[in-house]
Amino acid sequence: MSIRPVTSATLAQPTMEGAGVALHRAFGFHDPTSLDPFLLFDDFRNDDPQHFERGFPWHPHRGIETITYVLAGEVDHSDSLGNQGSLGAGDVQWMTSGSGILHQEMPRGNAAGQMHGFQLWANLPAKLKMTDPRYQDVEGKEVPLIEEDDGTKVKVVVGSFWGQTGPVDGIAADPQFLDIFIPAGVKKTFPVDLYRKAFAYVYEGAGAFADSSAPQGILLEKEVFGQEVNIRDMSGNRTLVKFGTGDEVTVQAGEEGVRFLLISGRPIEEPVAWHGPIVMNTREEIKTAVAELNNGTFIKPAH
Repeated sequence: MSIRPVTSATLAQPTMEGAGVALHRAFGFHDPTSLDPFLLFDDFRNDDPQHFERGFPWHPHRGIETITYVLAGEVDHSDSLGNQGSLGAGDVQWMTSGSGILHQEMPRGNAAGQMHGFQLWANLPAKLKMTDPRYQDVEGKEVPLIEEDDGTKVKVVVGSFWGQTGPVDGIAADPQFLDIFIPAGVKKTFPVDLYRKAFAYVYEGAGAFADSSAPQGILLEKEVFGQEVNIRDMSGNRTLVKFGTGDEVTVQAGEEGVRFLLISGRPIEEPVAWHGPIVMNTREEIKTAVAELNNGTFIKPAH
C-alpha cells in the first residue's frame, strides 16, 4: 500500500455564472489532463438569495455528464426534452447530456435563505458524446451512509466503497464520489484505486492530507495566495487538494473535525475541445455544435 502524496492545495475562486449566481470554482477550463476525466467543479454554497435566485436560465449541454449534489435549499430543473423536477437537501442528480439538451436550473433557498451544494462536470469519451441524454435523480434517503465506531461517516454518492454501492450507475468515467466526515483528532486512511485521478474538496472544518511519516517542511506549492503551503498544513473550507499516485489517502482531522468530498475517476485520455458546457474532441466538432445551436438542429431525436 502507498499513500498518495498531496501535489497542491488551492482555494476555490469567487466566480459569477448563469444570470448572476455567485459561486466558488475549485477548477474549470484548465489543463484537461490534470484531473481527467473531470473538467470543472463548482461550490455554490450561498446564504443570500440575492446572490443566487436568478439562477441558470436556458443553456446548452453536449458531450459531458454533470453531477449536482444539494446540501441545503432546492434546485428546480427542466429541459427541452420535457424533463422537470426538483432537487432537495441530500439529493443527487447525474445528467448525461450526450448529444445535447437545453437545460435550466433555478435554485431556491431554504427557510434560512441557504442554497448549498456542488456541481461536478465529467467528460464523455468520443464514442459516447452523441449518445441519448438521460437523467438519474436520486433522493438523499437512497444514498448509503456508512458510520464507523470512531465517529467517521461516509456517504457513498457514486461508486462502491466499504461494501456499499451508491445508487447512480452506468457512468462513463466510472467515478467514486464520497462525502466524508472525520471527527476531531481522528486519523483515517481511505483506499483509492491506483489508476484513478483523485482530489478532495474540504467544505467544513480542516484536516491534513498527508502520510504521518512524511517529513515536515516539504513545499507543495511555492505560493497559494501569497502564503507558502506545507505538507503538514491543515486544509480548510473551500480548499481543493490534488493527489499524486498511490492507492490510499490519509487524513488527520483538525480540532473541529473535517468534512470533505473525495472524488476519483478513470482517465479518458482523449483530446478535449470545449466551448462552455459543450465539450467535444476537436474544434471542428465545436463549430458544428455551435452551428446547430444557431440553426435549430442541436437537439437530436432519440436513437
